[in-house]
Amino acid sequence: EVQLVESGGGLVQPGGSLRLSCAASGFTFRRSSMHWVRQAPGQGLEWVSTITAAGTTAYADSVRGRFTISRDNAKNTLYLQMNSLKPDDTAVYYCQNDDHRGQGTQVTVSS
Repeated sequence: EVQLVESGGGLVQPGGSLRLSCAASGFTFRRSSMHWVRQAPGQGLEWVSTITAAGTTAYADSVRGRFTISRDNAKNTLYLQMNSLKPDDTAVYYCQNDDHRGQGTQVTVSS
């Protein structure tokens, strides 16, 4: 059974940082492209970032230069380092492979 469990969300002030983690199991993590997506209140899902099995990364324009995606294949864990957070980054953040999505972790950016 595929499991994707996100953690690390919370309340942070504008300009602050958070690091999200996603613990993966039930599939061959090291061979999988992994993605972060988010859903702001009242909005649809928005792609945030991707990291391929080879380590190639891609970012949405809205987060490029502020967010960094990474992976630790030895730990089957995906990360998203988020710096210079803005109120517009407030959303539920989900990790996913090509077929499954986790339950999400809430990120709230507010003073």
